[in-house]
Amino acid sequence: MLPAMNDPSLKARLITEILRARSRVYHVGQRTPLEPMRINGEDFHLFVKREDLSPINAYKWRGAYNCIKILSDEGEAGPFVAASAGNHAQGVALAARKLGLPAKIFMPLSTPRMKQQSVERLGGAMIEVVLEGDDYNVAGAAAKAYAKEHGHTYIHPFDDLRTIAGQATIADEIVLSGEGPFDYAFLQIGGGGMAAGVAVWLKEHYPAIKIVGVEEADQACMKAAIEAGEPVTLDKVDTFCDGTAVTRAGDLTFALCRETLDTIVTVSNEETCAAIQRFWESKRVIPEASGALGLAGVLHYAERYPEELCGKRVLTVVSGANADFGKIPLFVANSAVGANRKRFYRFHINEKGGSLLGILDTVFADVSVHEFQYGKISAKDAWPIVALEARPDKLEALHDSMKAHGIDFEDVTSAPDVRFRIINYNPALFHDPLIMHVHFPERRGALRDLLRKISDVANICYFNYQYSGESIGRALMGFEFDSPEKRATFLDIIRNSVVTARPVEPETAKRILAYSREDLSSGSWCK
Repeated sequence: MLPAMNDPSLKARLITEILRARSRVYHVGQRTPLEPMRINGEDFHLFVKREDLSPINAYKWRGAYNCIKILSDEGEAGPFVAASAGNHAQGVALAARKLGLPAKIFMPLSTPRMKQQSVERLGGAMIEVVLEGDDYNVAGAAAKAYAKEHGHTYIHPFDDLRTIAGQATIADEIVLSGEGPFDYAFLQIGGGGMAAGVAVWLKEHYPAIKIVGVEEADQACMKAAIEAGEPVTLDKVDTFCDGTAVTRAGDLTFALCRETLDTIVTVSNEETCAAIQRFWESKRVIPEASGALGLAGVLHYAERYPEELCGKRVLTVVSGANADFGKIPLFVANSAVGANRKRFYRFHINEKGGSLLGILDTVFADVSVHEFQYGKISAKDAWPIVALEARPDKLEALHDSMKAHGIDFEDVTSAPDVRFRIINYNPALFHDPLIMHVHFPERRGALRDLLRKISDVANICYFNYQYSGESIGRALMGFEFDSPEKRATFLDIIRNSVVTARPVEPETAKRILAYSREDLSSGSWCK
């Protein structure tokens, strides 16, 4: 029988289970590397446990196999039942195939097909995938109800001593590596299984170590539990870090984390994206969002308490790298924001040729422009949005410079219209417009040189540009002209410039330049 939440022998029993787990988990996987990782600008020694290199590219194989192997040795033959949106499901599937025991795995309907296929590949004929509900909670409730109805055993993803012990073999490998002792460990928390097991084992061998739990700010169920003195259920959680999107900490994991965690920090999704970028730059790995939470916590803590980590040996875990490919653009878009290197500003200028260039050449001369969002909505005033990337101290100095130049501006980094790139414009205000695909060398000054050359002959009425990491920058731009002569001069300038530009297709131009609601409703804009 498993111990209750207030059982004083819980920690001792877990330690015994961890020692026994050593003889089981390596039937299906090998020890993962513990590697040093250099963080530019930081003066602590960071080590990363590479669970992304495990059999399922995440740590969950350890707990799932340990739990099912114990049950198998005790005579249970399945079917075992589990619920998961990804990594735990893969762990159960791997264990089922290895042991030749059937399992039924409930997954939310929203689970990406890639993850479903991974579970089916790992489990083969021994598993059945059931898609149920829109999120993990619904799938989990369905799985538990099915297990109870049919008398099958439910394999909990975190709140089971056997599962926790399996996850704790991560810490056992760290201790046996000889790289310790460590001063700090930053451990991501979902339901708390990995954090609880790893924290107990590290504290047992490095009594002076400080354990910092890391949660995404809008799914911090363990922080809420510790503050309340017992597990509580959150009304909802953010699912960007889907591997840790749990509404309630486990009873056992809460009891263990309450005793072993020194503190909990919460981080934003943007900070997590910044950590993912650090992993890519240092290790050429793209973790899933929850897999990078630990490093996000390290960077968050180092920024606020640099003296505490100075010269220290710091540990964290890449807990998984099963990212949905479709999320990668989100990681890229938010990483610089999370590192405080990128901000979006909306500012006011006069709607006349050369106004935008004037600001670029003065206030923004020494920073990289990563995005433009602008459409003409007034004959006199303009409110372009520009994304700038620079060191945090330079961005702060930029604020002072804009104030000194009397520029009316606001930080709109978190504004929904900016995040979703909603660019308002009124084509009825465009005068003799020309909409063009513009390509230019992606280096500082190339586009500004063009704007400088055309400032006397053309006015920008639309500007949609986003840095893509290519050597060539690509923008959709609208230019307007006071006379046919200036339009002809503009085209001559383009032909003799390093910038290449070509008009958009006629039918596309008609859609962009629909002049009125009547044009749209009648369909005349597409004729």
